[in-house]
Amino acid sequence: MKIAVIGRGGREHALAWKLAQSAGTGNVYCLPGNGGTPNNRPVAEHDYPAIRAFCAAEGVELVVVGPEAPLAGGIVDALGGGRFRIFGPSHAAARLEASKTWAKQFMLRHGIATAVGAFFSSPRAASPHVRAQPGGMVVKYSGLAAGKGVFICRTPGAALDALKKIEARHGADAPVVVEELLEGPEVSVMGLTDGRTIQLLPPSRDHKRLLDGDRGPNTGGMGAYTPVPDVDAATMAEIHRTIIAPTLAGLAKDGIEYRGFLYFGLMLTAAGPKLLEYNARLGDPETEVLLPALDGDLLAPILACFDGTLEKHPLAARPGAVLDVVLAAGGYPGDIRKGDPITGIEQADALVFHTGTAIQNGQLVTSGGRVLNVVAHGADLESARRKVYAACGKIHFEGMQYRTDIGQGRASA
Repeated sequence: MKIAVIGRGGREHALAWKLAQSAGTGNVYCLPGNGGTPNNRPVAEHDYPAIRAFCAAEGVELVVVGPEAPLAGGIVDALGGGRFRIFGPSHAAARLEASKTWAKQFMLRHGIATAVGAFFSSPRAASPHVRAQPGGMVVKYSGLAAGKGVFICRTPGAALDALKKIEARHGADAPVVVEELLEGPEVSVMGLTDGRTIQLLPPSRDHKRLLDGDRGPNTGGMGAYTPVPDVDAATMAEIHRTIIAPTLAGLAKDGIEYRGFLYFGLMLTAAGPKLLEYNARLGDPETEVLLPALDGDLLAPILACFDGTLEKHPLAARPGAVLDVVLAAGGYPGDIRKGDPITGIEQADALVFHTGTAIQNGQLVTSGGRVLNVVAHGADLESARRKVYAACGKIHFEGMQYRTDIGQGRASA
């Protein structure tokens, strides 16, 4: 089977790597891919006619969409009805991620355990509400923001500053959601669904803050690990009962067909698990640990989402633990360096998934904020940590920065 993976990041590299174990490396194409992905083709994620033409010419039978932007842009609707299957939610279903306002209203409408929220048409419209709050809150830009549209605000003053940043980045009419500030460790739960059945990957946890000790600005993610020691079977059962099952029931009740990966960003509060957000795709960098941790095939359950047999394809995890450390460019998450040569990957005894790399004049160079994901499996988290950080020490590019405490602590908001 020939497969096209849409996207250019570490998540897409991990997807291509895993799918190649079933289909063969020569049968997996990356559109457009990056400096480390196989069989790249210069086709942009939003160029739907070019994607369709490529798939027709190469005899591609399955398209797997990695990033959120083309899903929110309706790639599944645009490419549906062709000779290939396309795995991902429709434009309507992708609103679970594309509009935080729509998603929060969906959660509240269907009784899903989540924070209380209020909705505003603009940052200025939200200002009176923010000023009236007695303490902390979470301020969110309602649209897609590449993981940088959520602000944890301990005071009303900080929330007002967040509203100014949203207006500066997204305009005076940017819709905003303001939520109560929940406390507790975060956890990511994701899986594959055909809209009726869901098969879950093991829980994982990512570290979003730039600096050790969960300090500094939020990023797209500086590392991740699985399993999560404080998420046991009883916690997962509660998550399924109060969040996952009502989500699937709500989609069915609203007449929304959903086929694809589905991500639940959760917080383990003193009152029980609460849903923070949905993603209409796999998380990044969580994918980079979940797919190496998967014991078995990914292609078969994806195909089962099209033929109604997903319940026959439970997902299982390998024994042990998997940990990922992100190597980021100098200046990230602000103005970043690009074009710096990367060396030492061949000497690193670990999986290395590329996120922001390119080939220039035959040399692998940096081309994005998050550059590489260094991933290792171990008998336990500490063993995996030792392997990953030994590998990180072999890799170099100018300005390289990374956290040294991934897998330690609970990565709370």
